[in-house]
Amino acid sequence: MSAAYTRPQDRVPRILLIYTGGTIGMIEDSVSGALRPFDFSHLIDNVPKLEKLGYDIENISFEPPIDSSDMNPTRWKEIAQLIAERYNGYDGFVLLHGTDTMAYTASALSFMLEGLRKPVIITGSQLPIGEVRTDGEENLITAVQIAAATDTSGMPLVQEVAILFEDYLWRGNRATKMSADNFNAFKSNNFSPLAKIGLDIHFNPDALYRPAPGVPFSPRYNLDTGVMFVDLFPGLRISTLNHLLSTPGIKGIVMRTYGAGNAPTNDDFIDAIRSAVDNGLVIVNVTQCVNGGVNTRYEAGDKLASAGVTSGRDSTAEAAITKMMYLFGQGLSPEAVRYQFDLPLRGEIS
Repeated sequence: MSAAYTRPQDRVPRILLIYTGGTIGMIEDSVSGALRPFDFSHLIDNVPKLEKLGYDIENISFEPPIDSSDMNPTRWKEIAQLIAERYNGYDGFVLLHGTDTMAYTASALSFMLEGLRKPVIITGSQLPIGEVRTDGEENLITAVQIAAATDTSGMPLVQEVAILFEDYLWRGNRATKMSADNFNAFKSNNFSPLAKIGLDIHFNPDALYRPAPGVPFSPRYNLDTGVMFVDLFPGLRISTLNHLLSTPGIKGIVMRTYGAGNAPTNDDFIDAIRSAVDNGLVIVNVTQCVNGGVNTRYEAGDKLASAGVTSGRDSTAEAAITKMMYLFGQGLSPEAVRYQFDLPLRGEIS
């Protein structure tokens, strides 16, 4: 769809709801008391407030629904294909998803859906939608409203993959799950919220992403899973590090380092890293901290850079690992992957 797309003002918004699984779609069985997925073909019966919006809402459900812990690149491809196949028929998309891997899915889809000019709003809940105190109903309704929101010219206000949870709308590839039990479970420490949810939905126009003019909607489905994380910790043996760096089939590693991108400075450690890079391994440096990014002004970070390690800047770990899958999935060489990591492809780095 071209950048000139607008929704006719005399037509109600058409929203596609995609339920993959997760707590939000659960209700309590009145007999057994066990949680089970509710029938989304009766969505309005379960969430009657949706009818008051006056939107044309259709839904698709994964059969069977999956726990977010089972989410993987094959499923991401299915989701991206669902959106691409129906892209011209809907004004916005709402993806219901479990919270544990939501930030990974949001990051992956942001890279896969190149040229996206419609909202893909991902939401979920900490309590099932059938619970009395559920956050699920509010999250669902707000996500649908955001997916339908347009500016005065009829253009979608949100033209990216975003996570809606409780009080905030976050850029999907900037968000991280921060709490296992708070309703405000997600946060983006290095980027402003796209919207603040209160009595009204207050959008932040300066934060909203816009694809480059003329870039067509061109989904990319190939992801290469020959990647892994390596977390640094005091006491990591060089023999263990060398074993990890030589893992068969691995093309890239996201190394989670200390503070502003720091790592041990001893020769054995740096030599192991340099040797792996010289052998074609792409190593990207991201911080273990939830706020801030990699800064090589310290000797401990500068030595990594000198050994050929690429800075992930202020990227989240979720965005870095999925970006690596995406780039290798496009058949790029290690040199090209390193180059692309320094570029903000979908607003994932500052």
